[in-house]
Amino acid sequence: MTVRVRIAPSPTGNLHIGTARTAVFNWLFARHHGGTFILRIEDTDIERSRPEYTENILSGLRWLGLDWDEGPFFQTQRLDHYQKAIQTLLDNGSAYYCYVTSEELDEMREKQKARNQAPRYDNRHRNLTPEQKAAFEAEGRKPVVRFKIEDGREIVWQDQVRGKMVWKGSDLGGDMVIARTPDNGGEGFGQPLYNLAVVVDDIDMTITQVIRGEDHIANTAKQILLYEALGATIPEFAHTPLILNKEGKKLSKRDGVTSIDDFKAMGFVPEALANYMTLLGWTPPDSTQEIFTLAQAAESFSLERVNKAGAKFDWDKLDWLNSQYLHHLPASELVERLIPYWQGAGYQVDLESDRPWLEQLAALIGPSLTRLADAEKESRLIFTETIEFQADAIQQLQQPSAKDVLSSILAVIDTVETLTEETAKEQINQITKSLGVKKGVVMKSLRAGLMGALQGPDLMQSWVLLNQKGWDKTRLNQALTL
Repeated sequence: MTVRVRIAPSPTGNLHIGTARTAVFNWLFARHHGGTFILRIEDTDIERSRPEYTENILSGLRWLGLDWDEGPFFQTQRLDHYQKAIQTLLDNGSAYYCYVTSEELDEMREKQKARNQAPRYDNRHRNLTPEQKAAFEAEGRKPVVRFKIEDGREIVWQDQVRGKMVWKGSDLGGDMVIARTPDNGGEGFGQPLYNLAVVVDDIDMTITQVIRGEDHIANTAKQILLYEALGATIPEFAHTPLILNKEGKKLSKRDGVTSIDDFKAMGFVPEALANYMTLLGWTPPDSTQEIFTLAQAAESFSLERVNKAGAKFDWDKLDWLNSQYLHHLPASELVERLIPYWQGAGYQVDLESDRPWLEQLAALIGPSLTRLADAEKESRLIFTETIEFQADAIQQLQQPSAKDVLSSILAVIDTVETLTEETAKEQINQITKSLGVKKGVVMKSLRAGLMGALQGPDLMQSWVLLNQKGWDKTRLNQALTL
């Protein structure tokens, strides 16, 4: 059997972390088995679907490195397939027209609520006579199409993550709607609903495994009944754990970040985020291994090692993973990823003439980065010609020997043709000897004068960068006026 799996997001919002994690698991499973990974856009919710959300989903999957083999397919381009399936279900007696009004449904639910009963449709229009149908139509009622679910039916499947699953038909809320009322009062049936459309799609695309979140378990029970009624082969199902916040509740917008765009804007790199998502609910054979590419994870991925329990989102773990990827990026690649953040901060960046200088800056701040967005703060003292002096720097600059140290350094700057880390260290040693002061005094005074603070990035590398712009002289002269 050739493995065929799919990811089927709805374009009613940006790509969500939960959907992206489901895509990761499907991709890993397909690549492990040499199978096919299909992308399908479930856009039958006309009112809420937006083209910009579709583009966001596509770009987000590409950014994460999740290439698809077929698609994207769009449900709105497959309406004739759903219409045909609905007609098949009507013809074989598995579905029927239901003329119940919304007011009648509200009244039914209120009575159930008063009796402390779970809301469910009572199947009242399942066996209408032709005369009853005609009477409803004469009133101007337009029907939905409902699929019959027998209360006494038991639905059983072997879940690839959770083992044997058993559901009773009586727990599925009565006969379910599979097609809306016809639009604009037209004839026939209207838009198909999720459970019908997804089953028809999976049949037509010969999906072999449906890998999705545990919040779809009840849908799976309903969909198995639809597969049977349509005479189709039922795929295997695997329900993955939900992503939870630190309180153990489903991760939501209230937790601040849920979309892939949010993580991107915060400065996470796709390799780290994809790596982290593989660990949200899956344990590699070597449980001590935490850093790997998607391709490496695919080599050992299996549904048997997907956990049943919810996966708690750990920001500290994601930050650590992200820092590991950033610290191992060569400066030439890191600078490409930092440029948008420098530009967003308003720093003046000339991508051509400043390229060597920017790469040196990337090498300087790289080891201290946790997220790409940290570059704004870490680079702030390098990107400006003049600076503000903090209290600790001012206190150091008011020491008796500080003025002599800065004056000596300024004199040296004019004599050194090209300042490098080595020549900078040599000059510091010479000034220390000539002034007869401790090296720590020279270094602290230089840092205070150059950086306006006593804490910051490597001093020698910073001096070299500032020297290349001529800003070291400006700052030291500024410090001497304090």
